[in-house]
Amino acid sequence: MNKVKTLVGVVVAAIVLVVGGVWVYINVIKDDAPEELSLDSPATTAPTDEAAPTSGGADDTATDTATAGVPFDGTLDGDWVPNGTQLAGYRVAETLAGQATEGVGRTDRVDGAFSIVGTTITEADFNVDMASMKSDSSRRDGQYNSRLMETDTYPTASFVLTQPIELGSEPAEGEAVSVQAIGDLTLKDTTKEVTFDLEARRDGATITVVATYEIVFADWGIEDPSNGFAQVGPSGLLEIRLELTKA
Repeated sequence: MNKVKTLVGVVVAAIVLVVGGVWVYINVIKDDAPEELSLDSPATTAPTDEAAPTSGGADDTATDTATAGVPFDGTLDGDWVPNGTQLAGYRVAETLAGQATEGVGRTDRVDGAFSIVGTTITEADFNVDMASMKSDSSRRDGQYNSRLMETDTYPTASFVLTQPIELGSEPAEGEAVSVQAIGDLTLKDTTKEVTFDLEARRDGATITVVATYEIVFADWGIEDPSNGFAQVGPSGLLEIRLELTKA
């Protein structure tokens, strides 16, 4: 009986040690996950344990073009292209040994643009270099790049607007506008029509855009991200933030 009690005590102590260690890691050691992207987000990527990409976007030529853009001319009409500040990423709820946390990956290798005629966004698209996505965990990044997103085979994700977005009237400078963007999202080898929630605001010659979409992994042929250490829900949030100037 004493041996059984001793064995039970050892098992309980081990469980307490593991759970306690995870609690310390999440609440003391681990950096807080970056906040959701917003119109006022700083232009930085998530903390990483490896060097982050230094490129301004998936297409450096587009960034160079944006940098040379002319000042705002008083009308929204025209093509709007990246000015070198853009972010994309994912956000998932994780449970580690019973402790709730978030997994966030980010990349600045994003290219996007849209066209406005009057008060209608007639065209819009963006491309994300999925292989450059980084989080604060090399283990998570390894799972993401291999069995989940297979970035060696499918390095890019894209979105193309398929329905125009009517703004109704020209927003005032500094006024945030919330609309929905309907279009084709391509992840891995799957393309589906989706609806992004989109928020935009013009400050001077720059339009900032934030778009989000809740993705159900199974709908895109993405394996369950859960493993023996981390449990992940069936869906995650895609986040895009672009700053654009008129070409």
